[in-house]
Amino acid sequence: MFRRLSYLVLLIVILLPGCASMGSGTVAEKRQSILAMKTQVLNQLYKQKPYVKEQIKSSPGYAVFSNANINLIVVSAGTGYGVVTSASGKNTYMNMAEGGVGLGVGAKDYRIVMVFHTQKAMDNFIKNGWTFGGNADAAAKITDKGASVQGEAYYGDVTVYTFTESGLALQATVKGTKFWPDTELN
Repeated sequence: MFRRLSYLVLLIVILLPGCASMGSGTVAEKRQSILAMKTQVLNQLYKQKPYVKEQIKSSPGYAVFSNANINLIVVSAGTGYGVVTSASGKNTYMNMAEGGVGLGVGAKDYRIVMVFHTQKAMDNFIKNGWTFGGNADAAAKITDKGASVQGEAYYGDVTVYTFTESGLALQATVKGTKFWPDTELN
């Protein structure tokens, strides 16, 4: 059993970096790609939940992330990238990685939007970037077809919206996520 689990972890480590990677390109091209993703995600969220636009306007800042996640039986892992934008328009480009344990199988490409309700919450996120929690979801979506469970959660001074872009997954995990500033892009 331990040997099989080791192979699964190794497979995740090999496959995961390409899932939500920025790929090649200049610093300017990578920044532009992240900002285009941010605009697309926000437009999609505003269409589903128009009130979020006012919530973001009145906040000290917000973050938008693109993430790919793989879950193989008892191990879950993911990687992604995004940007924190302050009310003044300053962008902090960030990376993310997650890992967890639980039951499930599948792979999904999903988006996260975080609205910070205090400057302290935003500064703490950029500086420390850790989250820890449970996650249960089901997704079966390819482009605009299919369905997924959409999430909205409140963590103190942060509201977090998640939605699946594409993928097929059924999972219940306990996981930790680390966000950190991208030294190349900042």
